[in-house]
Amino acid sequence: MRLRLDHLTRYSYANPAADIVQALRVTPSAHDGQHIIRWRVDIDADGTLRESVDAFGNQVTMFYASTTVETIAIRVTGEADIEDRAGVVRAREPLPAAVFLRATPLTEPSPDIAALAARFADAPALDALHALCATLYHEMRFEPGLTDAATPAAVALAAGHGVCQDFAHIFIAAARQLGVPARYVSGHLARDAQQEAAHAWAEAHVPGLGWVAFDPANGICTTDHYLRVAIGLDYLTAAPLRGARRGGGAESLTVTVDAAASARQQ
Repeated sequence: MRLRLDHLTRYSYANPAADIVQALRVTPSAHDGQHIIRWRVDIDADGTLRESVDAFGNQVTMFYASTTVETIAIRVTGEADIEDRAGVVRAREPLPAAVFLRATPLTEPSPDIAALAARFADAPALDALHALCATLYHEMRFEPGLTDAATPAAVALAAGHGVCQDFAHIFIAAARQLGVPARYVSGHLARDAQQEAAHAWAEAHVPGLGWVAFDPANGICTTDHYLRVAIGLDYLTAAPLRGARRGGGAESLTVTVDAAASARQQ
């Protein structure tokens, strides 16, 4: 499937903000099943852009504003051809899979997470992961606005609700409890309607198969509707945008995402 993306993020500050620095993980890399046709990042403020690759292999665009601003808009547009690989990911791997066994504050295991993982401990790894994905989909409620980027997996699981980020964190924490390396993925899911955020899911490393992508918020493995952009141990290391500034007072943020199928591959 050919996926077309238009992702707009707009920051507004109560007072002029200075020394704005943004780390953008918004540019996907090509790999088996994902071919980037065109991609562009535009920022409506004067400054400097520097490209690099982080330790996880993500494309990173650093933006350093050269003037004070009251608003700043970051627009990402592009097209990519995506193949349905039944969730199996074949990409360049700069790090060994064992790195993704490490817990973080957002994926720290709790007694509830340990109990969730124990429900699948006797199953083969792939079966356990599919069951974990389906369980989160059926037993957690998808409710925007009740959690945020700083909500740990344990808190979201105890509350029984969250958004795609929370589903991914819980899946990752439980998979690691089972001894399965797991990581966070930020990207986009093609839908018919405009969205207010990018999407998130997880990948787990299955012996003999490699990395497999699971979307517990939708209860499925990824398909040709998913555009994979960045990976990390959790949200903080794969977030589309993270930044800092000096001054500016109160900040407001709006995000609109149009991710849709533009054509079927022939």
